[in-house]
Amino acid sequence: MIRTSYAKAPAEKPQAPKQQNTLPRGPLKVARWRFYCVMGVMGVLVLVLIGHVASLQVLPNADKGFEFLQVQGEARTLRNEIIPAYRGVITDRNGAPLAVSTPVATLWANPKVLLQSPQRFAELAQALDINKADMESRLTRYAGKEFMYLQRQMAPDAAQKIMDLDIPGVNLQTEYHRYYPAGEVVAHLVGMTDVDDRGQEGMEMAYDVWLSGENGTKQVLKDLKGRTVKELQLIKAARSGQNLTLSIDLRLQYLAHRELKKAVEDAGGIAGSLVILDVETGEVLAITNYPSYNPNDRGQAKGSAIRNRAITDVYEPGSTMKPLAVMAALESGKIKSTDVIDTNPGRFQVATKTITDDGFNYGVMDLPMVLAKSSNIAMSKIALQLDANTLTNMYSRLGIGHQTGTYFPGESSGRVPTLKIGQLIERCNVAFGYAMNLTVLQVVQAYSVIANGGIKRPISLTKIDAAPAGEKVIDKKYTDDVKTMLLRVVSAEGTGKRARTISYTVAGKTGTAFKSIAGHYTNKQISSFVGMAPVENPRIVAMVVIDEPQGVGTAANGGIVAAPAFSKVAEDALRMLQVPPDATLEQVEEVKAFAAKSAKQAADKAAKIKAQQDAAALPVIQQQEAMPIQ
Repeated sequence: MIRTSYAKAPAEKPQAPKQQNTLPRGPLKVARWRFYCVMGVMGVLVLVLIGHVASLQVLPNADKGFEFLQVQGEARTLRNEIIPAYRGVITDRNGAPLAVSTPVATLWANPKVLLQSPQRFAELAQALDINKADMESRLTRYAGKEFMYLQRQMAPDAAQKIMDLDIPGVNLQTEYHRYYPAGEVVAHLVGMTDVDDRGQEGMEMAYDVWLSGENGTKQVLKDLKGRTVKELQLIKAARSGQNLTLSIDLRLQYLAHRELKKAVEDAGGIAGSLVILDVETGEVLAITNYPSYNPNDRGQAKGSAIRNRAITDVYEPGSTMKPLAVMAALESGKIKSTDVIDTNPGRFQVATKTITDDGFNYGVMDLPMVLAKSSNIAMSKIALQLDANTLTNMYSRLGIGHQTGTYFPGESSGRVPTLKIGQLIERCNVAFGYAMNLTVLQVVQAYSVIANGGIKRPISLTKIDAAPAGEKVIDKKYTDDVKTMLLRVVSAEGTGKRARTISYTVAGKTGTAFKSIAGHYTNKQISSFVGMAPVENPRIVAMVVIDEPQGVGTAANGGIVAAPAFSKVAEDALRMLQVPPDATLEQVEEVKAFAAKSAKQAADKAAKIKAQQDAAALPVIQQQEAMPIQ
């Protein structure tokens, strides 16, 4: 066997790495001129930057400097907002609220902002419960404006729900809404305000400056969406309006309104008025008209419904003037309280006119009976004994033909004619309440002179602290004579017997006058009763007027349709005023007996009418029952 041997090759020696010849570099050398150029440019940029910042923040007179920027910034974020003044409260004489202001919310929009979010229109219209197309149309019309009402005087919680939707351009502000707790009961006196809380009717209008106060101003910071971020400062504090206390007693006002409404409806009339006056002070304790309106619903406040008829409307009063004419005759000395007047034969010719007493011949009468029977013939004979203007001068002194001093908006003065010597028919007409125009409140004021012993006091619709001295316009002996005569009017033989009350003595006069329309007298009437109680020391004078009561002749006169309402109002009002009763037991029994008799007559009449209606309907029913069933 051949062995082969291999010799190991010698190992190669590792080669040492080649050493590179690297020397450390020195600092970069820049040309000196290049360095200074770069540093100069940087310095200039810094100076420019500092100068620009200074011009914006420090230098006041630089173009678009800090003052300009501040003004522009504030113009976009700072706003002056009105702080609405609280309108004064109107109360009755005892502090019961008649008109108060409650906070409400008003939504408004900035059309320029809102138009940028058309995708939110449907949501907003639905929340406001309005038509989307109508809202878009309004926004288009106001596109160039920055303010537009969306909805005014909303409930605050409802408005806040819409604000929570966070719709750009929609904003909220607080206003006040006038609320009238007594509604239609005091509407004609208190009146109402418009949507901007300015007085429009009644005492709200008459005392608007007194009640309004003065709005304030505050500065606020707002964000880009118009939301208030912060209230910065109070510029001017709001000054609330002053409160107004009226003369009326709300208890008596409710009473008067209820009884007037019943009287008008029972008589089938178209309207009515009722006034209660405090004899001692001249304050109006109640004044109401029917029909009325609810001032909380301005949709009802239209046309004649808003008129305070007792103050603004004039009419011919009829026989309620006769006691005043008698008083003028007594003062003249040509007629004495003991005189008698012969009215035979029931007709009296004056020039071309025949005067009658509605077909009655009352014969010879004393003055109390003249008023009790309301004789036109007797009053004409009295008037013809006097000078031409003796009656009209008396009326004028009593306040007729002049404003009463209430300063109520739209108050009428009325008219008392000036007569010539030869105007005999006109003189007779004036004696029994025609050929003149006056208001219900003027009649009440005239009768208050009788109740006051000849003293005329100005009428007040606001509460007064002390009774004014008044003006003496006639001697007390004449007013006492007439007051005694008026007692006969409400006696069993007078036209005003239904005006008597159970607890108090009453004196007064009925009135019935035909209405003149377009210069011609019609068969339509205005029926009334005016009286005072208690007679010995009167506390109140009250008047009830019913316009166009239904009925023929005496069925619709003042003694039938107006006197019962006066009786109820006078009785209850004097009790509320805590006036002690003065009626004798005999008077109480007499009035109760008369009331029972009247109630029985009314019931019998109603039963008779029903029987007639049933009898008229019976043949129809029988005919229907006899018809074969189809």
